Order: sequence, then structure tokens, then C-alpha cells
Amino acid sequence: MNFAVKSRLSFMMFLEFFVWGSWYVTMGTFLGANLQAKDQDISLAFSTQSFGAIIAPFIIGLIADRYFHAQRILGVIHLIGALLMYLLYSAEDFSGFFPVLLAYMILFMPTLALVNSISFNQMKDPAREFSVIRIWGTIGWIASGFLISFLAWDSQEGMSEGLLKNTWIMAAIVSLVLGIYSFTLPLTPPRAKSSGKIKVSEILGLDALSLLKHRNFAIFFLASILICIPLAFYYQNASPFLTEIGVENSTSKMALGQVSEVLFLLALPLFFTKFGFKKTLVVAMLAWAVRYIFFAFGDADTGVWMLLVGIVLHGICYDFFFVSGQIYTDSHAGEKFKSSAQGLITLATYGIGMLIGFWAAGLISNYYLIDTGLHSWKSIWLIPAGISVLVLLFFISFFKDEKVKPHQ
Repeated sequence: MNFAVKSRLSFMMFLEFFVWGSWYVTMGTFLGANLQAKDQDISLAFSTQSFGAIIAPFIIGLIADRYFHAQRILGVIHLIGALLMYLLYSAEDFSGFFPVLLAYMILFMPTLALVNSISFNQMKDPAREFSVIRIWGTIGWIASGFLISFLAWDSQEGMSEGLLKNTWIMAAIVSLVLGIYSFTLPLTPPRAKSSGKIKVSEILGLDALSLLKHRNFAIFFLASILICIPLAFYYQNASPFLTEIGVENSTSKMALGQVSEVLFLLALPLFFTKFGFKKTLVVAMLAWAVRYIFFAFGDADTGVWMLLVGIVLHGICYDFFFVSGQIYTDSHAGEKFKSSAQGLITLATYGIGMLIGFWAAGLISNYYLIDTGLHSWKSIWLIPAGISVLVLLFFISFFKDEKVKPHQ
């Protein structure tokens, strides 16, 4: 892959995740401050990601893989997305906000697969070339967070003036740019035959269910669903939590989680090779529990270091579990179920697991809402910490260590 193509694909990744990061991190804070949404409203808003993840395989499997060029679908989705982002910017209450967000996420979640497909189509050696392209997506997410804090939209003064509303117009503008830019990307024609028989089981990855006959894979699969429950607490509550306790420029501080993601992604191959799959996942789940304990006991004054460490641990939590899990899944699936197995894991984690997690986070946050309108955050964070420990103990007890050799 030449430098020009690599640069074009890297810019595509940068814009894709800049759009997502522009609003996703601060949405919980925005809904509470600007639209006076309740905790369960906020959990419903975040659950649109799970609904999108469940519906995405149909869009990719029924449309993108069979009838249209991937880069053209990407362009159309982001042009529509720009309009929907503007409507979200214009929303005056949650009842007008939610259906637009749901429509947007049903459209947006398939683009995560589309940008990968466009990239893989240009690569001769994806295992070596893809990470160089994908890392620009993380940089895009980081850039959006730092820009929000640089413009002081997430400062106490900025939020009192309702400036977080501007995140949606920023996302709309960048989505418009990406929509237009997508039509200039390398051609990525559909690979499946449009006349072939459509199997829903293949689209949803259900063909890979036979892998659950393997005891270790079944334990990993269940642990993956369960660990996404505490993960949802982080995505949904971290920004409102930091804002409520008075941490300034919280969005840029949360972007440190993506900075650590880059660093730990580079460290993962060495750790995985030296210590193996089981120990890698154990470290990830332990980091999950430690992060939430630090959140429970940290504060915006002398304990701010605990909050920052908790954020930075996101790199271990995410990379060591999910990336290792993708490698493990690939090693078990083989050529026959390679795509189906990854689709099944995505459906289980981002679909089922996080849907349960967002629902639980909303209920628990509402339960620990006190009379002053603030939350008892210590009580809230100790619950996902406890869940993480239970999942860790379950995994340690039942998963038998095995050597995992990634497919080349």
C-alpha cells in the first residue's frame, strides 16, 4: 500500500472517530445540563449504541456486502448523519432528541465495519498494515476531546451557558466533510453475490454458535457479555461524574483513556506472547475493578490523581480484554467461521452486554440520586467494581489456560 492511499485511509479513520468522539463522551453531561434529562433517560440514550450494534449486521450483510460500494454507502450515511446531528443540536427536550439519536446510531454503527472494509480492501498484509491506519481513529477521538476542552465548552462556565450544545454542530460539520470525502476513497465493490441465498444466521454470526461447544470458548463468551455490564457504567457515567464533582476540562482528561489505549495496544503483543491469553484477560478484568474503586474514592481535590489513574487504566481494560478476545476468537474460529465469530462476539458484547449495562447503570444512578440533585457516586462506582470482581472470579475458576496462536 503506497503512502498516498495510506494517508487517505488514515484521514478517513481520523474523521470517523472524531465525529463519534465529538458527542459521545459528553452526551450524558449534555443531556442532564441542557435537556434536564433524568438518569434513566440518559441510559436510554446510550442504549442506542447497542440497538445500532444489533441492527448493523443486517445493514452490512444485506446491503453493503451485496449491492453497493462500501465507500458510497459510507458517504451517504455520513451526509444523512450530518443532518441528523443538526437536528440533535436543535432539539429542545429529550422526547424530541431520542428518536433522532436512535435513527443516527442505527446508521452510524455500520460505518465502523465499513471503514474497516474499505481499509482491508487496499491491504496486502492487514495484520501488519491495519493498526497503522486504525490508530488514526483513536487520534481523532482524542483530538475531539481536547478541542472541546480547549474551547471550554465543558467548563463550569461553559456548561452554565449551554455551550455543550455546540458539540453536535461540530459533529455535523465533520460528518458533512467525511460524507463528501468518502466519495473520493478507493473503490470497494460488494463481494457477495446479490443473487445468492440470504441466511440470517450468517448475517448475525449465529453460524459460529457451534464454537460454544468448546468449554473454554463458552466461558470466554459469557465473561465477555458480563464484563460489558460494568463497561457501560464508564461510558455512561464517567463524564457526568467528573463534571458533577467539579473536575475542570473533564473531556480532555477523559481523552487520556484513548492515549493509554494507543500505548497499551503497542504493549499488548509482548504481554500476550509472554504471559498468554488467560493472564492477559485476568489483568484486564482486575484493572476494571481497580478503576472503579479509584473512581469511588477519588475526588476533584487531593484525590484527583486517583481519577486520572482510573481514566488511564482504560487502555488496559479495553485493549487487554477486547483486542485479546478478538485474537482468541479468531484462533478458535478458523477460516470457516472467521467473520461469523467476530460478528457473534460484537453482537454479544456491544449488543446484549452493554444494553444490559446501560439499563442497569441508569437504574442504579437514579437509585443513588440524593435530595440535592447530586449523586452518591461512591455507592454507584462500587457496584461495577463488585461486578468486575465477580466476573474475574468466574473466569479464573472455570477457564482452563490454553495456548493461543493467532492466524497469520
